[in-house]
Amino acid sequence: MGKIKFIITFIIIVAIVGIAKSQKETDEKAYIDFHDGIGFHAPDSLFFLNLRFRMQNRAGVTTDEDFDVTSVEATVRRLRLRFDGFVINAKFTYYLQLAFSLSDQDWEGSHKPNIIRDALIHYHVNKNLYFGFGQGKLPGNRQRVISSGAQQFAERSIVNNIFTLDRDFGIFMYYSLPIKQVFINFKGAISEGEGRNVTTTDKGLCYTGRVEVLPFGKFKYKGDYFEGDILREPKPKLSIGATWAKNEGAIRTEGQRGHYFNGSRNINTFFADMIFKYNGWAFETEYAKRDIRNSFVNDVDNISRVLFVGEGLNQQVSYCFKNNYEIAGRYTYTKPYSAIRNVEPDRQIFMLGLNKYIVQHRTKLQLNVARIEQISKSSVLNNKNSWNIMFQVEIGI
Repeated sequence: MGKIKFIITFIIIVAIVGIAKSQKETDEKAYIDFHDGIGFHAPDSLFFLNLRFRMQNRAGVTTDEDFDVTSVEATVRRLRLRFDGFVINAKFTYYLQLAFSLSDQDWEGSHKPNIIRDALIHYHVNKNLYFGFGQGKLPGNRQRVISSGAQQFAERSIVNNIFTLDRDFGIFMYYSLPIKQVFINFKGAISEGEGRNVTTTDKGLCYTGRVEVLPFGKFKYKGDYFEGDILREPKPKLSIGATWAKNEGAIRTEGQRGHYFNGSRNINTFFADMIFKYNGWAFETEYAKRDIRNSFVNDVDNISRVLFVGEGLNQQVSYCFKNNYEIAGRYTYTKPYSAIRNVEPDRQIFMLGLNKYIVQHRTKLQLNVARIEQISKSSVLNNKNSWNIMFQVEIGI
């Protein structure tokens, strides 16, 4: 009984402290803030541990143009356990994140359970410069780097789904340059290019570089990396970012993700994004572009596949009331280039969202209604329109 009481007390303490400081978390580095008493120290202070979990339970229905049901979704979308901390001292930090729900393990393409999402070791040279080594999110588009637990819609946009770089194993660098009230962030990575949990790789590497400019200073509690102005910025805050990535000799249809195919391709990806917040209002936009020579391949099972080339745009606007209800709208558009227009349609999605933040992003209720349109000029493809309604509950510490 003594051990059981200790475990229950441990979980309660971590939950209370973790919720109180939850908005400082990002998916780029370890979350440690021992000055605020978060986590547990070893007696000799050479080890620190911060434990977190979160889950997303959702139910949704998709219908055709005539509102006939075509699919139903009811699932644990995400169930994750996260460990952060340091060893020896706060200059050497670690960040580990595990996924346990089937829909969160990226079975498609790899055909294996990818339980390990992040496994990073960081060395902090000073407060403005640190390096990372291991598997983690590349410094790509902003919406991907924003945690899935800090989104104002139940799922990221199709622009992210199609173009994102996602996770990879490599060396990471982050540097922040303050110039009076202006902050400029430089982020870069050299990674193996094949994505999560690979055992062998080819000779090609992926090179990623990103720059961000915050002309009005930093956001409250790193608010440029969670969606919605739930903290109601008292002064206007803006961050503008751009990313370029070159994946040499990629062997998967989406670079770091997707199906393995025969041969290899060089994939060039460009992102430009912006996020603005002020007094409950938030606006976010993201542009993506991908270029590949020869988009048609056969996968390892000799099935024909298409590597998407084209561009996309996602825009979101929201207002968070003082009672922590939020209304949000999203418009997303993707356009394939002429090389693949016979097999890929234009897509656009109109979405409305209603959120109730109970404990900021840590505990919230989300309701989304979406109109999905596929537009094609090809006789091979049919124009298809559909509707989707989704309800999601998120809870975590």
